[in-house]
Amino acid sequence: MTRLARIPFAAEALLVLVVIAAFFAFPYNLAFVTRILIMVLFVLSIDLVLGFAGIATLGQAAMYGTGAYAAGLFAVHVTAAPLPGLVVGMVAGAILAVVSGLVLMRTKGLTLIMLTIAVAQICHEIANKARDVTGGADGLRGIRMEPVLGLFEFDFIGRTAYWYVSVVVFVVFLALRRLAAAPLGLSLRGIHESPERMTAIGAPVYRRQVLAYTLGGGIAGIAGALAAQVTQLVSLEVYSFTLSAEALIMLILGGTGRLWGAIVGTVLFMTVHHVAASADPFNWLFLIGFLVLGVVFFLPGGMIRLPAALMRLGRRS
Repeated sequence: MTRLARIPFAAEALLVLVVIAAFFAFPYNLAFVTRILIMVLFVLSIDLVLGFAGIATLGQAAMYGTGAYAAGLFAVHVTAAPLPGLVVGMVAGAILAVVSGLVLMRTKGLTLIMLTIAVAQICHEIANKARDVTGGADGLRGIRMEPVLGLFEFDFIGRTAYWYVSVVVFVVFLALRRLAAAPLGLSLRGIHESPERMTAIGAPVYRRQVLAYTLGGGIAGIAGALAAQVTQLVSLEVYSFTLSAEALIMLILGGTGRLWGAIVGTVLFMTVHHVAASADPFNWLFLIGFLVLGVVFFLPGGMIRLPAALMRLGRRS
C-alpha cells in the first residue's frame, strides 16, 4: 500500500475496481455488500477520530444513530429525496459531535472513553422515550425513498442502493485522502503522536481535536443516513454499544490511521461474521477473538501490513 500511495490516484482507481468487481461477483448478495460499504464509511469516521487525531472513543454510534434518525424523520416529514436526507444526516451527526466534543475534548484516557459511551446511551434513552417521534422500541417506520436524482429508483435486488452507497463512500474516501495530506491532517497526526509537543510549538490542539471529532461525527452521520435510506427503517440498535465496539475491532483488524485499514478490516470482519455465524450462530465470536489476538501479537499495524510482513519474511528465508 505504501508503493501504491506514491502513484497518483492509484488508491482511488483500486477502490473503483474493487467496487465494480464486487458488483459482478456478488449479484445476488448486493444487500450484504451494501451493508459492508456503509460500515466501511462508519469505520472511516472512527479512523479519522482515533487513527489520525488519537481521540479514544467507544461512542461513535451516537453520531451514526443521530444521522440515521435525522435522515429517516426528514424522509417521513419533509421530503424523501435521498441527497437532501444525506446532508441532513451529516449535519445532525456533526452538530452532536461538536456540541459533545466541546466537553469531551477537555478530558482524556478512561474518562474520555466513558463519556463517549455515556453520550451514546443518553441518545439511546432520548430516542426510546420520544415514542411519538422516533417510534421508540418499535423503530421509525414509514420511510419511503424517492429515486436518486429523480432517475434511479430503489429496486428489490438492491442495485441502485449499491451504486448510491458506493459513490458516497468513494467521495468520502477521496476527501479523507486529501485531508490526510493536507496541513490539518498532518497536524492531527502530530497531535496523535504528542499533544504536548504540538502545544509547545503553538498548535491549537483543543480546537483541532474538536474539529476532527466534528468531521468524524459528520461522516458517521452520513453512514447512519445511508443505513436509514437503504433499509427504510431506523431502530434503537443504531445507538448500541455493540455497534461502536465492533467498528473499533474492524479498525484494529485492518490498521488504524491508514484509511485502507478501515476498508480491509471491515471487509474481513463482516465476511468472517457472515460465514462463521451461518455455520455456528453461537460460537462465531471465538473466531473473531482469535483474529484480533493474531493481529495484535503478530501484526500490530493491522492486516494492511501483511504484504510488507510477508515480503520481509521472504527476504529472510
